[in-house]
Amino acid sequence: MQHIPMPYLLFLGDVMDPLAAKTARGIYVWRPDSCIGQIRLATDSVSLGLEEMDIATAKARGAKTMVLGTANSGGKLPAHWLDSIKTAIRAGLNVANGLHQGLNDIPELVELAKEHHVALFDVRHMRPALDTGTGIKRSGKRILTVGTDCSVGKMYTSLALEAAMRALDLNADFRATGQTGVLVAGSGIAIDAVIADFISGAVEALSPANEDHHWDIIEGQGSLYHPSFAGVSMGLIHGAQAHLLVMCHELGRPHMRHLPHQPMPTLRQCVDTNLAAAQLTSPHVKLAGFSLNTSGVSEDEARSALADITAEFGVPATDPVRFGIQEMAQWIKDNG
Repeated sequence: MQHIPMPYLLFLGDVMDPLAAKTARGIYVWRPDSCIGQIRLATDSVSLGLEEMDIATAKARGAKTMVLGTANSGGKLPAHWLDSIKTAIRAGLNVANGLHQGLNDIPELVELAKEHHVALFDVRHMRPALDTGTGIKRSGKRILTVGTDCSVGKMYTSLALEAAMRALDLNADFRATGQTGVLVAGSGIAIDAVIADFISGAVEALSPANEDHHWDIIEGQGSLYHPSFAGVSMGLIHGAQAHLLVMCHELGRPHMRHLPHQPMPTLRQCVDTNLAAAQLTSPHVKLAGFSLNTSGVSEDEARSALADITAEFGVPATDPVRFGIQEMAQWIKDNG
């Protein structure tokens, strides 16, 4: 599996919407020591607060890859970014890209990269040759984050759990399945770009057999209850062969994301459905806890809701941003 060389120079272009820079922000939050600086094309565009630097300075400071850290509608590469990309290549930097449009689809960039002996990483299309999943039992332990819906914190929860488990001296590794996660980890497979028949096989390749006490924490995608993305979620569940599931949810969300006609499932429905699906490849799978986004309510309301969930299901429930995730990591150490 390809690895993207770190440290990074984060390219923010000229985007004005903070949400458009979520990829760069995710990298900086979770791998700050791997971020040399940022480069922008407009002084009033989104900033992460990193040191501003040009490409030559970043190279001199040790940067190995310039990351296109923004997203836009349609995932197309803006033409006016090409000059910066070419400059980075000529300076000897690799370039990593999370947009749908690939750098490797632009012949001029491919030739320039060959000439300067650097690599172009199209994160959505980085993957080894894949087979279909088999469900054959494999060694090692695996946790999969699942959700009641899309965009409920599965990546954040996975990374927070990795850090908390490592703090307890557990051997744990985050396994990325989305473009931001791949750039944070430096490797992984963007599952939304995998042909449907190979999704479970991709997850098996991403989290292969390992030592008995090693934990892979696999980043989930979508939801079994989301009509648009349930297929991706099911492939992840079967390929993960998870020992433990962590359920992610946003407290108070009124309906499935972008689908006002589709009501949210209850936590009980979602837990039961995900456990039943996971039992196909992991008959003894268990629920390890709940990770909630409680930003829409007060701290007292959040604590009360989390206590109710813990009482109902008998496992830890937390908001990892507000309250941390150490209790869940300890539960995994004691019960996993």
